[in-house]
Amino acid sequence: MLRLTLIAAALLAQSALAQAQAAKDGVPLMKPPLAAPAAPAAPKAAAAEAFQTIKWEALVPADWDPFKEFKGLDMQAMQDGDPRANEMLKRMREVWDSAPVNTAMVGQAVRLPGFVVPLEEGKDGMKEFLLVPYFGACIHSPPPPANQIVHVLPRSPAKGVRSMDPVWISGVLRSVKTDSYMGAAGYRIEAVSVAPYSEKAR
Repeated sequence: MLRLTLIAAALLAQSALAQAQAAKDGVPLMKPPLAAPAAPAAPKAAAAEAFQTIKWEALVPADWDPFKEFKGLDMQAMQDGDPRANEMLKRMREVWDSAPVNTAMVGQAVRLPGFVVPLEEGKDGMKEFLLVPYFGACIHSPPPPANQIVHVLPRSPAKGVRSMDPVWISGVLRSVKTDSYMGAAGYRIEAVSVAPYSEKAR
């Protein structure tokens, strides 16, 4: 029952994410939602240092379908201990943990809102964390696909940041696979800024 529950939770989480990406602001629906307003135009002189505000859906290749191998799945037909459930959970994690990145976004200077999943904390602040698109991911529910997780290394430890805090991060997006005990990330950002979330990007 536990394995089936995990599978259902993961599928529901990704389904909710997919629905949220179709929302007007393109950011997963929360209470309240994290909005990703368009970044104001930067002066030409500062163009090289400007960060483009992006939506989580921009990190997923347009032709990648996270449910391709699981369509037609009938979980209700499976009983506790069904070996098919074990195999399905294993296969789902393999597919999602190796989810492809959107190569068009690699190397871009971006600003992205999300929730913090701590990896390393110290007296000076958060030294390393995962950024995820919806509350509870990796902690209260299974990790989303790797192309929906960003490994964040702040330039200096982020102070006052706690687990599941909503934040804005800014930095250059890299295609670096990171496997951690909290989930597999397909992207990495060495963040020049980690700021508390607000409706207006900082």
